Amino acid sequence: MKGRILIVDDEPIILFGLSHYLKDQGFEVDTCEKGEEALKKIEEQKFDLCILDLKLPDIDGISLLKKIKEKQEQIGIIMITAFAEVKSAVQAIKEGAFDYLAKPFSNEELMVVVEKFFEFKNLRKEVDELREKLREKEALRQIVGESKAIKEVINKIELVAKTDVPVLILGESGTGKELVADCIQALSLRAKNSYLKINCAAIPENLFEAELFGYERGAFTGAHTSKKGMLELANKGTLFLDEIAELPQNLQAKLLRILEDQTVYRLGGDKPIKVDVRFIYATSKDLKQLVKEGKFREDLYYRINVMSIEIPPLRDRKEDIPILINHYLKHFSEEFQRPLPKITEEAFQALIRYDYPGNVRELKHAIERAVLLAVDGNITLAHLPEEISQSFKSEKKDVLDYKLAKESIEKEFILKTLIETNWNKTEAAKKLGISRKTLWQKLKKFNLLYHHSEDAIQSEE
Repeated sequence: MKGRILIVDDEPIILFGLSHYLKDQGFEVDTCEKGEEALKKIEEQKFDLCILDLKLPDIDGISLLKKIKEKQEQIGIIMITAFAEVKSAVQAIKEGAFDYLAKPFSNEELMVVVEKFFEFKNLRKEVDELREKLREKEALRQIVGESKAIKEVINKIELVAKTDVPVLILGESGTGKELVADCIQALSLRAKNSYLKINCAAIPENLFEAELFGYERGAFTGAHTSKKGMLELANKGTLFLDEIAELPQNLQAKLLRILEDQTVYRLGGDKPIKVDVRFIYATSKDLKQLVKEGKFREDLYYRINVMSIEIPPLRDRKEDIPILINHYLKHFSEEFQRPLPKITEEAFQALIRYDYPGNVRELKHAIERAVLLAVDGNITLAHLPEEISQSFKSEKKDVLDYKLAKESIEKEFILKTLIETNWNKTEAAKKLGISRKTLWQKLKKFNLLYHHSEDAIQSEE
């Protein structure tokens, strides 16, 4: 079957002729004589193409065209018009018709236009598929890193994105939980529909219920008009509840009910409102512990934790830090319209050795600051935040102190061995497990040669 076509014309002879011909060409064809009948068929079935007469007994073709497009946006429409109505046909094309045919027309002329539409439909499908692939690739590019841990995160995103399974994103502050939620939504089947976000920690408890469920006029003082809540506004789309652990306990039961029956009641209202919402949640807290403490409902926890994605802290994937540094250097040099800056070895070492309690967000802001301050195009230790530069300096001092302590112990041990061997270099070297040449180099390094003259050294050889 090449495709499904609906023919709408009030002349039975035309319906029969067109239907018979198109069926012979391999199409599945349905027919009707009135506009209302056509709308009913459009509601009940899916068609690729509608061949529509401009003049119908119950509704004009332009009005019917608009209503059909409202019900099936992707359907193609070819208008049939008398020669004197060409201007109306042109108007129909402006309203979304694919093309028109002026009566009388031959079967060959009809077939040219029909085939042209299906060629266009197939081309549009290919373009849409390419756009979808590019969009998915672009969405995943936002998650930067090559570590095993971050690849596991990406794999889980790809696994759950095209389902309606609720997702719980776990991770410390600054790890990128919202970014992961954005990726899931962008790759989902609801990507073109509404995407709303609520930070459960940012909305005062007394306003939270109205924000989430909406309210009717007169529901409370100041409610002069009705207002849809976030759940209604997210219908057919996705709702991201960030910091879900902060959801007030009195609302946890109400959210659980909505998750079970997908029905919302506005404040001050008794009318059930059906919603179709995909939920994504995130938290930086230990929900299991909050359940044990009685601060989070156990039944809600199991309801939202169908699939969890845990984002590791940056200190646990340090191999990603150099990649992130380069990513943000490019990003902010473009944002500030500056050449890509160079970074000194000392500044680079400071950045990769730091533990980042603020995770990726802290690294991002550190690079942003450095690019902004490095007006000469060279990022040095002085351009980094104090906590990063001081941590590096302290680490360097610790290394230096360790090195000096190690050398002091080594010097004392060599001196003790020399005294025990009566300054016999060959015997001392054997006891130390090093060559005589190495011992000579260490005596010179530790300034111990004054204990013996060069002649005495030669006499031992």
